Amino acid sequence: MQRPEISFEFFPPKNIEATFRLWDAVQVLSPLAPRFVSVTYGAGGTTRDLTRDVVATLHKHSGLRTAAHLTCVNATRAETLAIAEGFAEAGVTDIVALRGDPPKGAAGFTQHPEGFANSIELIEALAETGKFTQRVGAYPDCHPEAADMDANIAWLKRKLDAGADEALTQFFFEADTFFRFRDACQKAGIDGDKLVPGILPIENWNGARRFAESCGTYIPQWVSDAFEKAQRDGREDLLATAICTELCSDLLEGGVDKLHFYTLNRPELTRDVCFALGVTPEVALEQVA
Repeated sequence: MQRPEISFEFFPPKNIEATFRLWDAVQVLSPLAPRFVSVTYGAGGTTRDLTRDVVATLHKHSGLRTAAHLTCVNATRAETLAIAEGFAEAGVTDIVALRGDPPKGAAGFTQHPEGFANSIELIEALAETGKFTQRVGAYPDCHPEAADMDANIAWLKRKLDAGADEALTQFFFEADTFFRFRDACQKAGIDGDKLVPGILPIENWNGARRFAESCGTYIPQWVSDAFEKAQRDGREDLLATAICTELCSDLLEGGVDKLHFYTLNRPELTRDVCFALGVTPEVALEQVA
């Protein structure tokens, strides 16, 4: 089995303790030589400034190729593009372009009167600058707001046609979910090599289940049963490592060569899965100033 190319997602810290946890996660995972790491936005753009600061610091001090999440929520077009320009001036030319989640408590996404209506408009505007490599989101289990899977895939194709270079999928529990999605995308004219599976090593089953339910990710009954039993037996981490490793192995055997891990700033399970896949340390992280 060939060594996969890997990437990691982090989120910006909201307090001192979380800051230490983020840098610990970076220290643990950076020696695995990821092709890039990304930093998220909070719902409603609530961590916009934190994201900017973390991205700039990671880029400057870690030596890692760093991608910044950028959304359309609660900002004008000019404000959003100014943020992107700030990233470019700091040397960050990778962006994960998203419509973004609405603020907590909101019924759904509401376009700012002077803002982008959706991710496609954002992607087109960023593409016009010629400064960025763009990644977008994809939903193997269908986006909750899509009418059906055909509409889900058609929207993804529009994002790629608008200028996106690659799509990072939402997490899923079975490799066949990704393979069916990849086949359907290829049938619709999407290059399957542009689809990168998103992997969630499950640190906390209750939290992962709530997340899956909120974003429309199908939960197989066997997964739910296995974690409920593992929780009773105190073997949740062992099960999580085994299930995640098997999922990644199945994907690699099915022709996947890139994996994107949602670390939740807790690196141990991600590291253990990578080790099991033959991804071992290659480089040492420079001291973060």
